[in-house]
Amino acid sequence: MKIISSIEELRDQLRGQLRTAFVPTMGNLHEGHLSLMRLAKKHGDPIVASIFVNRLQFGPNEDFDKYPRTFAADVEKLEKEGVYVLFAPTEKDLYPEPQEFRVRPPDDLGNTLEGEFRPGFFTGVTTVVLKLFSCVQPRVAVFGKKDYQQLMIVRNMAKQFALPTEIIAAETWRADDGLALSSRNMYLSTEERAEAPALFKTLNQVADEVRAGHLDIFELEKQAMAQLRGRGWLPDYISIRKRCDLQAPAAGDLAQGEKLVVLAAAKLGGTRLIDNLEI
Repeated sequence: MKIISSIEELRDQLRGQLRTAFVPTMGNLHEGHLSLMRLAKKHGDPIVASIFVNRLQFGPNEDFDKYPRTFAADVEKLEKEGVYVLFAPTEKDLYPEPQEFRVRPPDDLGNTLEGEFRPGFFTGVTTVVLKLFSCVQPRVAVFGKKDYQQLMIVRNMAKQFALPTEIIAAETWRADDGLALSSRNMYLSTEERAEAPALFKTLNQVADEVRAGHLDIFELEKQAMAQLRGRGWLPDYISIRKRCDLQAPAAGDLAQGEKLVVLAAAKLGGTRLIDNLEI
């Protein structure tokens, strides 16, 4: 595996490759990330991964400085997965001058759910993803469904900018007890880790209620939030949305069998967890 930090060297290495499959990450790789690499292999060759902790998507009081960085272990894992190139730029490599041009998602998608509680987050995400796409120029790129809203925003961005990159969605990788794998799970104490699967269990309960015909969306969301609070969580949101655009479903949508997804974000101790479940 070649480890490259400069954009110019990366482009030289990939010149002439027409089937590149790309998996962008922020490192601290776990089995969920590795599943993305395996899915990428089914859709392209060579496989390029990136590791870059993107300052633009962190708020002023978020965990940029303490975000887990495990580069040596990550390299070993990617080599075992047969990754051809690891693009690991420094901030100076990727942002040699202040990134004054930004890509801002539309308000109806970028300022709801995660966008409401993390202002500017998706502008940071779309800006770095577009720049990474420019560097790698992949035919396909793989993103996980755990970050459901991010996946939709990146997919819409690629479509509207007519990027020659197909966005592939990968299913969420979970521990045996249902907890969605996340680099931030390492912040959890032993007791919190034992409690953490309750978030996914709550999503399943909401989904079961919807499938059973209980379509008072507001009431279901309120009950689920109260249930988590009763267990000591601090939920930001539990929200039932349309899969197609992540907008709240109207009564007519529900009557017509609109495909739905329930999304959640909640703090357990000092750790903020997100998850979702398609209904």
